[in-house]
Amino acid sequence: MTDLDRLRGDLAAEQSALDDVVRSLDDEQWNLPTSSAGWSVADQIGHLAYFDRAAATAIIDPHAFARSVEALVEAIPEVGQDALTLGEFRALEPPERLNEWRDARVRLIGASATLSDGDRINWYGPPMGARSFLTARLMEAWAHGTDVTEAVGAARRPTDRVRHIAQLGYLTRGWSYAVRGEQPPEGKVRLELSGPSGEIWTWGPGETDDAVTGTAEEFCLVVTQRRHLDDTALVTGELGRHWLLRAQAFAGPPSVGPDPRRA
Repeated sequence: MTDLDRLRGDLAAEQSALDDVVRSLDDEQWNLPTSSAGWSVADQIGHLAYFDRAAATAIIDPHAFARSVEALVEAIPEVGQDALTLGEFRALEPPERLNEWRDARVRLIGASATLSDGDRINWYGPPMGARSFLTARLMEAWAHGTDVTEAVGAARRPTDRVRHIAQLGYLTRGWSYAVRGEQPPEGKVRLELSGPSGEIWTWGPGETDDAVTGTAEEFCLVVTQRRHLDDTALVTGELGRHWLLRAQAFAGPPSVGPDPRRA
């Protein structure tokens, strides 16, 4: 089994874990608001469905994907992104919503089976390597799954699948500055995280100017902008804090995370 095979399996497992949460939701729960302003539980799943389907197209038909991006960009000023990416999903009944998301997931997993390590996939931001591309889809399932589980009051057992997300969060430190038109400050940051199984994961050289330490889950919540740094127990110095207040592990324009909840 290759690393891509393992990653593909973890992506499917993360999607299935979220499916376990939403499959039995009633109409009222599908319409519950989430922490993303203006988005319901249905919108979170609709977002995943739209972009999982887009990801499958990006892999198997890059030209069709490029045309879809052009059409989306042209229409957004007049219609709005949510209307374009969520409008059809919002009109579906709950069973149809599940079927739409499941079909998109199946298409993505099937398309991902054609990828090799050296492949690069065009996306809404810079082109991505195959591993980073699938990791980004896993990150999306986990992050939007966080929004959903918190909205409906469901429990979600942490798993070591977050290691993929933590690694992506570390690798996108430079992107977090570039997307804001900034240069990162001089110095290197080491990342030392404890995984849900108790294993310690590290990224970066041993000798650095700063380190970020704590749990992998809290780090992932920060780099996916689901938690403010000050609402976690992550420990870091000035250099790490400067990064984590800007951390953005996903593509798209610069995004501002949540305000701190603590008084």
